[in-house]
Amino acid sequence: MGDFNYGGSDEENAEIKRLNAELDSDPDNFENWERLVRTCENLEGGLNRNSSPQALATLRDSYDRFLLKFPLLFGYWKKYADLEFNIAGPEAAEMVYERGCASITNSVDLWTEYCSFKMETTHTPHLVRELFERAATHIGLDFLSHPFWDKYLEYETRQEAHDRIFAILKRVIYIPMHQYARYYERFRQMAHTRPLHELVSSDVLIRFRAEVEAEAAQFAMQKTELEIERDIRAKIDAYYYQVFQTTQTETNKRWTFEAEIKRPYFHVTELEHAQLANWRKYLDFEEAEGNYHRIVALYERCLVTCALYEEFWFRYARWMAAQEKKEEEVRNIYLRASTLFVPISRPGIRIQFAQFEEACGRVDVAKEIYASILTKLPDCVEAIVAWANLQRRQSGLDAAIEVYKRQIDSTEVDLYTKAVLVAEWAYLLWKVKGSPEEARTAFVKNVEWYANSRHFWQKWLEFELAQPTNAELEAKHAERVKHVFTEMRTKSHLSPAVKQELGQIYMNYLQQRGGKDAMKEFLIIDRELFGPQSVSAITRAKFGKENGGLSELDEATRLRAERRYYNYYELFYDPDPNATGPASFE
Repeated sequence: MGDFNYGGSDEENAEIKRLNAELDSDPDNFENWERLVRTCENLEGGLNRNSSPQALATLRDSYDRFLLKFPLLFGYWKKYADLEFNIAGPEAAEMVYERGCASITNSVDLWTEYCSFKMETTHTPHLVRELFERAATHIGLDFLSHPFWDKYLEYETRQEAHDRIFAILKRVIYIPMHQYARYYERFRQMAHTRPLHELVSSDVLIRFRAEVEAEAAQFAMQKTELEIERDIRAKIDAYYYQVFQTTQTETNKRWTFEAEIKRPYFHVTELEHAQLANWRKYLDFEEAEGNYHRIVALYERCLVTCALYEEFWFRYARWMAAQEKKEEEVRNIYLRASTLFVPISRPGIRIQFAQFEEACGRVDVAKEIYASILTKLPDCVEAIVAWANLQRRQSGLDAAIEVYKRQIDSTEVDLYTKAVLVAEWAYLLWKVKGSPEEARTAFVKNVEWYANSRHFWQKWLEFELAQPTNAELEAKHAERVKHVFTEMRTKSHLSPAVKQELGQIYMNYLQQRGGKDAMKEFLIIDRELFGPQSVSAITRAKFGKENGGLSELDEATRLRAERRYYNYYELFYDPDPNATGPASFE
């Protein structure tokens, strides 16, 4: 076991080696990650500051990799910080807290734990207060932020800083949150003992004094300074009661949505459809309210719970892009989605990221994004086509064709992907270069290689159908269309269902544009495509009677040959409001 000395016994080292091997092949297996971390924690009977360097390095490596993969697990950041505190002291623990809070910036629990840790280990008040204020910018508006505000008030109570306690309460009473009422009661009690200048701004104080003096003048009364202060305090009390009522109203508006949040934290398991629907409605509500900071705070909360659902990343990016001068914020949303949460098997968010960077003038960055997708998904047609079109827009037709050539020549790209790229190449020659002859040549020269690609035949058929004709050219045009259909029907190994689908396109052509004898051909094709088994080779093949002399594709090959290709935005759909049960990440 010398090559794999993780600091434990041979049995422990073997278990860590096994778990690492399994995670290399299946890095999304959450249970194995948890087993690895637990196994490393228990090395040498439980790690402490006297443990071997190998065991400590193994523990740190397991936590670092685990939390790089799942950065939103606030509980594990807390455990890691506790371990580092016991092993290496407060500075090491603080570094873990900093990393954790940077990874999950809106975790009330983690920020509160960090602030509590800082309270106990740091005796320099301004450093502790700086941390509390940093935390407040990230979590202060959270509906469930009361543990944090309680901790902040606890610290200032220890410092006997009554002016700071009052200033905190004065901030909190404006925030709609779960326990808003008790903060108002405490604020109101303290307000009776605080000087007037702490209670309201100087402008408001001047206004209230003027109102009190004017009221006294109406009745020709001469009030003492003490009486004036008493009346001013009554007005201030009424003023803050209105604040309380506003906060109460705003809290009640949100209570309906908050009550429906069953899982406010991140986990790799699926959420219920009802949970996603509630988040959508909550975001709709907050966006309608129009407070930028509250909207951002809610999106950030949502994208902890719903981090693996790309619809919310798309929504956040689109909303942020509609705000003025938020280019960097939008970029950060795309980066987080692409590098941490949305798997590359769902490349839509990365493709929109590339489009965003191109729109911002960062064309080289957009190219790098497409290249990174193809590193993991060499057969991602959408990424290849998007990259080629970027080159067409920025550098011209030849640059776009070069992208297709490079992928078609690649040994890593599947045959059926290449068939799609050849068809797209032909369309560039036709639509952009304006040369239908070159486009037709591309189809004819490549049919030998891609005769089993549904996409290839459909694009070729669409191409010929779209060519302009007149009375003199119609016969030639009809001959070309018929040639494509006949070649597809007789030479391809596509399934009967696909041949019927493409055949219907040709049948429509015969009806709409055919000549005098078109119905003769129409009925022959109708019989061959849809007739009973006794007269239709395609029907016999469909029901497994024979294959018409063409070998069948195996199931895996057939799926690749007949696959349809969509842009990510073409797959967008309005969610079913009546859907129940777990909601798939796909």
